[in-house]
Amino acid sequence: MKKILSIICLFFLFSACNETKSISTIKVSTIEELNKAINESTPGDNIVLANGIWKDVEIKFTGKGTKDNPITIKAETEGKVFIEGVSNLAFGGEYLEVSGLHFRNGYSPSENVIAFRIDENTIANNCKVTNCVIVDFNKLQRDDDDLWVQFYGRYNELSNCYLAGKTNGGPTVRVDLKGVQSIKNYHKIINNHFGPRPRKGGARGETIQLGSSFTSMSPSNTTIANNLFEECNGEVEIISSKTNFNEIRNNVFYKSEGSVVTRHGNYVTIDGNYFIGDGVNEQYGGIRIINTGHWVTNNYFFNLKGKSFRSPLAVMNGIPKSPLNRYNQVTDVVVAYNTYVNCSAPWQFGVGQNIAQADVLPKSEIRSARAIRTTVANNVVYNEKGLEHIVIENDKADGVTFKNNIVDNQGVNFKDFDGGIIPASLELKKIADNILIPTGVPNDVEAYHGFDFNTIERDLFGNSRKDSKTIGAVVGVDVVDPAILDTSKYGASWFSSEIETTAPVTHTVTKAEELQTKIAAANNGDIIAVADGVYEISKSLVINKTLTIQSEGTAQLVFSGASDTPLFSLQPKGKLTVHKMILKGNASNYAFASLKENMSNHFGLEVIDSEISNFNYVLRVYKQSYSEEITFKNTSIADCENGIELSEETNDRGDYNTEYLTIDNCDFNNVKQNVVDYYRGGYDESTIGGNLLVSNNTFTNCGAKEKNKRLLNHNGIVNVNITKNTFKNNPVEFVSILWGAKNNVESDNTLVNSGQIKTEENLVMTLMY
Repeated sequence: MKKILSIICLFFLFSACNETKSISTIKVSTIEELNKAINESTPGDNIVLANGIWKDVEIKFTGKGTKDNPITIKAETEGKVFIEGVSNLAFGGEYLEVSGLHFRNGYSPSENVIAFRIDENTIANNCKVTNCVIVDFNKLQRDDDDLWVQFYGRYNELSNCYLAGKTNGGPTVRVDLKGVQSIKNYHKIINNHFGPRPRKGGARGETIQLGSSFTSMSPSNTTIANNLFEECNGEVEIISSKTNFNEIRNNVFYKSEGSVVTRHGNYVTIDGNYFIGDGVNEQYGGIRIINTGHWVTNNYFFNLKGKSFRSPLAVMNGIPKSPLNRYNQVTDVVVAYNTYVNCSAPWQFGVGQNIAQADVLPKSEIRSARAIRTTVANNVVYNEKGLEHIVIENDKADGVTFKNNIVDNQGVNFKDFDGGIIPASLELKKIADNILIPTGVPNDVEAYHGFDFNTIERDLFGNSRKDSKTIGAVVGVDVVDPAILDTSKYGASWFSSEIETTAPVTHTVTKAEELQTKIAAANNGDIIAVADGVYEISKSLVINKTLTIQSEGTAQLVFSGASDTPLFSLQPKGKLTVHKMILKGNASNYAFASLKENMSNHFGLEVIDSEISNFNYVLRVYKQSYSEEITFKNTSIADCENGIELSEETNDRGDYNTEYLTIDNCDFNNVKQNVVDYYRGGYDESTIGGNLLVSNNTFTNCGAKEKNKRLLNHNGIVNVNITKNTFKNNPVEFVSILWGAKNNVESDNTLVNSGQIKTEENLVMTLMY
């Protein structure tokens, strides 16, 4: 018997040793070694990528780990393994994990940087990407869409990662539900830091998209929690939920120009999130509601000045019998226990109603279905300055029930909706710079107990609501600062997004041949000081960093370069300020231009106190190029064939070449055509840019060759303000045709022999869908 027991013990010991032996750590230095290690991997194996640059690698990570023994690929040292060039990563299998990688200086050869599948038949489940970084990993062309992280399968996770700088089309992260293997997926997007995503200039710039309109009736059950969204400005939707049963909890949206949007799909829980603005920028939004069954609870909205689509709470009208890709009516929504502090237009209903545009839109596009069976209860609103309206009704809010909401509107009267909005005098308790909690709710006002309100078990800070009668996002006032903007709580542990600021260095130029050399040697933010004199320039000056070029007196740059080439070539990341310079061309070349292709990142241009003359184009911006801001101020522009050209985005998909075009206190004389040409095509109500300001300028003898007899062309631009300008002897029929249904206005302009400024309430535009 003892002999048998000994044999059994030896057998189990031998088996355990074999299992331990099969788990190994394999260090690899080449893609060939990595592929071999992946092919031979078994549960528990650790594949270690050697420190250094891995360039032009397509990693296909396949295998089957287990819950207790996943197969991992990790950096030898976190943050010292760089994935560059034309590279990507794809998963296929079970329980696979990747950590510690830094994607930079490149772009994906496919539609994904990271994909949770190899192909349609090889899907990832229970796989994880963690502690990784993706920065500026953009396609060369803005319209070459991709996704930095695309989810397929089930139970996959993106956690503790930092992602920032996406400039081309496509959401940063998307959850795909095509196929039964990807529904009810329970993916987790948690503890990440989504850093700045610059404005894109059109649609397809979401930070996170959950599904699509065509899978919007499918259950996703994705969780987005404990993330920091910082300056996520890609478009009007930061998170676009297009599936069912998703949870968006405990995130911080900090100075992000957009909203959390229940674009399609139903039954989304939006709970315990912070929406922080600066009290000035009207682009910072909150939550926009479409569809059925959403619960918006325990959220905190601070210093948000957004209106309409970017209101702190925007409840949209729907389209009767809407197709999947349009706007369904809002029904059975609960908005409860939220707190709004110093927000303009805290609640807007009937957002997007467009009945007035019925003469230019098909009946299937008219949003006339108002919200019904919707409850707004137990919320607190505090305003340092009273508002005329707490509830703005773009269409009647007659399907909304208001219960036990408390508002301190500094004594300014407002509509109380059958007593459901109660005035009170409150005080603010400071918890942190961006967290001020209203206190002093009258004791006789108790929380309304609606159906299933008992399921709202905790407040913004996680405190229990059991037996509490408190109204608003916070139970009690004895709260510790949650340090919501402590970036060490989010993203990759080894990566800091802080950029060390250095004082600009001034580089003095006294000879023409020094100019490009000094530009190339300068660092971001430096100043090129050009001494008095005339500088003959024969080749384009390359601008691929942030620079100021200024005259020390009356410096002139005389450009003799070839036809159709620019004096200043504005390249990716080239942000140029020109100050007190005189620029002269040869009538066939350009003063400023973007690249014709491969504008993988934004440029910028500001021209101040300068003179520009005798160019073919003052500024030519090519298709797929984009600048967040272009400004001409206190500048004269004379004797040029073409002026400021931003009209090559003709795909009618809502794209445009700059977010803000400002022309202030300038003098235009004898600019023959394209004096100002700024275009956005395609009807899409959720694309709500660009922005044109033309103020305090003089336009004389301009537009002689304008084929459409219009001096200022801004077709499709949503926000236009033409004010305090003088137009003299311009041989055109129209100075401008404004879009009355949008935010197009003019005031205090003087027109002498220059046609007229006309307003058309509705413009006929090509539908984008």
